[in-house]
This record gives sequence, structure tokens and C-alpha cells, in this order.
Amino acid sequence: MKVQLLAIALVIASGTALLIMSLTTIEALEETTTAYYERTRFADIFAHAKRVPEYRSRDITEIPGVRLVETRIDERAILNVAGYLEPVVAQVISLPDRGPQLLNALVLRSGRLVDPTRPDEVVVSEPFAEAHRLKPGDSFDAILRGRKRTLQIVGTALSPEFVYAIAPGGLMPDDERFGILWMGRDALAAAFDLKASFNSVALSLLPGADVNDIIRRLDAILGPNGGVGAYSRADQTSNWFLESEIAQQRNLSRVMPTVFLAVAAFLTNLVMARLVDTERREIGLLKALGYTNWTIGSHYFKLVLAIGTADILIGSLVGAWLGHWNTELYTKFYRFPFLLYRPGPAGFVVSGTISVAAAFAGSLTATYRAVRLPPAEAMKPPSPAVYRRMFASRTALAGTIDEPTRMILRRIIRWPGRALLTSIGLAMSTAVMIMALQWVDAIDSLAETVFERGQHQDATIAFNEPHPLKTVGDFENLHGVLSAEPYRYVSARISHGHRAERQGIIGVPGDALLSPVFDVLRGRLEVPPGGLVVSRKLAELLQLEIGDSVIIKLLEGRQAQVSMRVVQVFETYIGKPAYMDISALNRLAGDGRVASGLHIRIDTADRSGLMAALKDMPDIASIQFRRAAIDTFYKTMGETIFIFIGFFIVFSMTLSVGVTYNSIRIALSERAQELATLRILGFTRWEISYILLGEVGLLTWLAVPLGAAIGFGLAWWMTSAFETELYRVPLVLHDATYGKAAIIMLVSALVCAAVARRRLDQLDLIGALKSRE
Repeated sequence: MKVQLLAIALVIASGTALLIMSLTTIEALEETTTAYYERTRFADIFAHAKRVPEYRSRDITEIPGVRLVETRIDERAILNVAGYLEPVVAQVISLPDRGPQLLNALVLRSGRLVDPTRPDEVVVSEPFAEAHRLKPGDSFDAILRGRKRTLQIVGTALSPEFVYAIAPGGLMPDDERFGILWMGRDALAAAFDLKASFNSVALSLLPGADVNDIIRRLDAILGPNGGVGAYSRADQTSNWFLESEIAQQRNLSRVMPTVFLAVAAFLTNLVMARLVDTERREIGLLKALGYTNWTIGSHYFKLVLAIGTADILIGSLVGAWLGHWNTELYTKFYRFPFLLYRPGPAGFVVSGTISVAAAFAGSLTATYRAVRLPPAEAMKPPSPAVYRRMFASRTALAGTIDEPTRMILRRIIRWPGRALLTSIGLAMSTAVMIMALQWVDAIDSLAETVFERGQHQDATIAFNEPHPLKTVGDFENLHGVLSAEPYRYVSARISHGHRAERQGIIGVPGDALLSPVFDVLRGRLEVPPGGLVVSRKLAELLQLEIGDSVIIKLLEGRQAQVSMRVVQVFETYIGKPAYMDISALNRLAGDGRVASGLHIRIDTADRSGLMAALKDMPDIASIQFRRAAIDTFYKTMGETIFIFIGFFIVFSMTLSVGVTYNSIRIALSERAQELATLRILGFTRWEISYILLGEVGLLTWLAVPLGAAIGFGLAWWMTSAFETELYRVPLVLHDATYGKAAIIMLVSALVCAAVARRRLDQLDLIGALKSRE
């Protein structure tokens, strides 16, 4: 039985390895994040404003619960990097001219920090420098508030604020098109006319401080100076993405190992049940000699424990390696200066305990049967089955079927429960394969829906400050621009009852075409002139339905507050946006007819000329290219999700081989005497192989539709478990996915059948025909 038990151990080890991988990855990410944040004094609260006099920092320091306050300047710039066609967006942050950073300290990776007496020196983020192959001593041109400057790189660094650095409005890091720069405070203040002022502040708090109360007091101080609403570390973009990823790892640790361990318990039950049936006489003899039920039961539990021990050893080694590899993979996107992968015993103990428990659970029924067998009954051979001529055998169709095929069908029909259990085991391997392959369909559907069907612009331009709507005409007159469409973005807090969400409101024309409100099912939606259009995720968080009223408080400008009715709810896969008609949003904000930015379509023939023009334009905060977003999306998914899919496929094939091989070996053990008898009666090797393997083959074919149904349910479970505020994975399964899963399972069955066929050829006819005494 060693090969059968090894197959079970490999299936359990697959679940164990997945569980250990997830738990150790979570542990490493959390430990690395905590250590990094502590060493660099990552702030607890952040806030931005237009222009705040420096003396107001004293008022912030006096807020109860505040430990440290650091004011700074945070602006945007457009860079012209040599050898790169497109304009690059940069976030420029000031460094103290005197003394070290109190909060969000940089981790210098090369070079040095800026010299306050040299206003053109900058430190750049390491990922940006790597993407453009920049190093200390290189330089590039930058547009700072409409003035071109040549900036000299003196160092590269990492920051706890930008572990996950994405451009405004972006979904994933794009280090070629977005970078972080740090300049001296006086140099940056002079460039943006902010002497003796600041427009960004970071706070650290005392233990036990009331975060919400401090945010409320901070908003009151910054509000008259153009404050746009303070927010806690939990809502800081980089940290929010990181925490979302850790949450998804927790979901993964619950979903995938559960499936594998459930199948492993099922397999253990099949093998142990067959073993108990085979050893009925030995069990009865041992009981007759005085062995207790406890001794008999512990004997079989020890066998299961041996399987579990092998699985723990294999799963722990593979899981630890996968956990380290997985954590290193994350550091490509979540940039840490160091990696703490020091898995403690907890993850291995939890995984091992769950794995052994799954194996024991699978053996309970069989062990209970062994313990309950009376000695006299156990020592007798089981009663022979009662055979009757079935209705199907009297039909005209039965006469056209050859005898070996009739043997196969007769066995399946007379033991439907056994056949069903075998098919369920085979179906589970198909289902897991479908669940893994479904991610490819889902990702393709997500990208197509968001970037192809929902967006028709080639680029999105954001301004530093809202511009008059006539800017649309100015951009349409640029060479290379085919059309332009404005949008407005205003930070807001939306409340319904006791629930509130900090969520920006996007204003678009009612008949927007380039970047409209797009519903996954209904397509493009027109935005009515009055009312709020919200995404389903935001509606769930606020418990909203169409017709409900919400309180909207803008966090910019005059910080207006108004009650507004929800007029539509739409489904989107990305974020939790809310929309209004741009004219209605402008009236609410009180800024006149303005736009925060533009969506534009570009003539490919004049693209290079337009890119050169955009590099020299002042007041542009960011530029997002749709094609680049698609490429970045697939590149990131290709290095993360698709690699995980590969692992799941390998584990699924292990599961398929384990289930198929055990099913064939159990059938061979149960029918060895019968097949040997047929062989002696004149049946050829191919005929008895057909009788044995044909049954498993037919059950495999029957398992395909059953596996497809179970796979759909598992895919639904997986997509539901991975739903976050950041994105939802659509439940999409193409016909080709079912076909691929079925083919992989059939190939696995053929490989196992070939191995079993060899054993069948070597069958000891005399030994198989002997009665066990």
C-alpha cells in the first residue's frame, strides 16, 4: 500500500504546503511592515491643504494626544527623462533643511541626502531610478510650477510612505511613469511660492490617543487654509494597498487548503475502508485473542498518523520554500529595504495539526467499523451479494453490448454508492483545476471590462488646480489631440446613518463618452443632472439603496455639506467610486465652471509631438495612459497571480493523480480474484485490463460534468472570498476552461491507468485465487 499511502500523503502535503505558504507569508509581511514602520517612524495621521502659515503648526502640536508633528511641502512635477518619450509624473516632497526627519524617515540606498545650500539637488525613489537606470550624478529636466529646472540626483532612497507607489488615479505601480523626488525645504518652497508655509503635515500619536477626535481637530485647523480632510494611516494609499494584500493572503489560507484537505480526508476514508474490509478476519481473530477495541482502533490511527507525519514533513519543506519565494515576490511590488522571513513554529504547528486532523477525520468511519465488528461476525467471510436480472439487461440494447462492457455497467449499477463516491473524488480534482484556471478568465474579463469597454480615452490628464472648462477647447486645438472631455474630482465624506466613508466624488458630463459611468451588466450609463450615482461596493458599505438620501460633506474649498438622493447603483470591478453630473458638482463646490482634468483621445500619427508638448506644460499634476495601464496590469498579474495559478495547477494535478491512482488501486485490490478467474477462463490481458480500467474510465467521464458543477461552486466561493474594496474578481468561466480542466484530468487518468496496466500484467494468478486463511 505504500504507493497509495504516498499518493494520499502528497495530496495532504499539497494542502499543508499551501497553508504554510500563506501563514508564513502573512507573518513575514506583517513583521517586515511593523519593523520598517517603527524604524522609520511612519506617521499615524496625514493631512494636506493649499497653503498653511508655518505658525499654525504650534496649534497642531497642542492637540491632545499628538506626540510629533512634521510639516512639509508636497507638490507635483513633470519630468523629461532623457531617452524616454512620454512625460513622467513626479511627486516632490520636501526634506528638512536643519536636522533629521522626525517622521517618515528615508532609508538611503545609495549616494547622500541633499545639501540645503544647493537648491537643484534631489534624492529619487529607488524603483524609479532602477526603471530609468539613473544613479547619483545623473540629471533630468523638470517643470516646477511652470518653470523648467535641471535637477541633479545625489542619492536614491526608499520611504515607508511609498512601499506601494502609485500615481494619482492609478491602480498599480508604474515606476517608469511615476516617481518620488525629495528636495530641500527652502528650495521647494521657493519653487512653489510657499515660503514660511506648508501644504502637508504628518502626525504621530501617543498610545491610546483618539484618532477620530484628532482628525476632527486637525480638519478644523486646516479647513480655513484649504484643507482637504485629514486621514489615518489605515487610509494612507500605500499602507491601504499593503493591508489589502495581507487580507487576501488570509483569504487564500482559508480557501485553497480547505479544498485539498477535504479531498485528502475523502481519500483517506476510501483507503481505510478498503483496508478494514480486507482485514476483517484478522480483526476478529485479534479480538478473540483478547485485544481491546482501543488497541484495534489505535492500530489504524497509528497508520493514519504515519501518513500525516509524512505529509507534514513534505508539506513543511515545500511550504517554507514557497513562503520564502512568495514573500520575495511581494518585495518586487511592495518595496522594503529589508525582508524579515523568520517563520515561527506557530504556522507549522497549526498547519500540521489541521492536516493530521483532516486525515483522522477521513479515517473515523472506517476505524469505527473496525472497532464495532463482533469477533464471530468478523471472522466469517462477508455474505455474498444477491444478484438479480435487472430490467436493463433484458432490453434490446443490452444484447448489442459485448460481455466485458456489460460487466463494467453491471458493477456500476449494482454498487451505485461506491461508483458515486469514486466519481466525486475524481470530480474534486477537476473542480480544483477549474477553480485555478478560472483566474485567467477572470483577469482577462476584468481588464476587458475596465480598460476596453469602460474607457475609451487614450490618456487622462490631471491639473494641479481646477482649470476653467474652456481648457477643453485649448487642448482640442493641440496637434495630436482628437477630442477632450472634462472631469471633476472632489474629496468628500459620504455618510448614511451612522456609517461614513471617505470617498472622492467624480463629476462627469451627463453624456460622457470617453470615460463614462460604466456598469458591468448594463454598459454606459448617463448621469442625471441631480442625484448621486454610486458603485455597488460603496452602497454595501453604507447600506444604501436607490432612493436613499446621504449626507455629502466636501473636504475641499468651502467644504459644503448637502443631503442628496441616490439615483442609481452600478456594478464595477475596481474601487468604490461615486459620480455626479459635473455641473451639479461644480455648483456644490462653489468654484464655478471648472475641471480637475481631462480625458483625451490621441492621434497616433502626432503622438510624439504631443508628448513633447506635454513635457513643457505647466500645472499638470499627472498623466495616465490607458495602454500603459493595461500593460502594467498584465505585467503585474503575470508576475503574481499567474504564477500562483501555475502552483495551483501543479497541486491540482497532484490531487488528480492521487485520486485517480487510489481509485484504480482500490478497484484492483477488490477485484484481483475476479480478474484472475477471468484470466484463467480465457480472457486476454487486454480484456481484463478493459474490465478494470474501463470502469474507472467511465467513472472519470461521469466525473467531468460533476467536476464542472463543483468547480463552478468553488470558483464562486473563491471570487467571493477575494472581494475587497480595491477590486472584485468577476466570476467568469469560458467553455475552454472546462475543456482544459477535463483534458488535464483525463491525461492524469491515462498515466495512472498505464501504471495500473503494468501491475495488472504482473498479476500473480495463483496468489490472487488463494483464499485467505
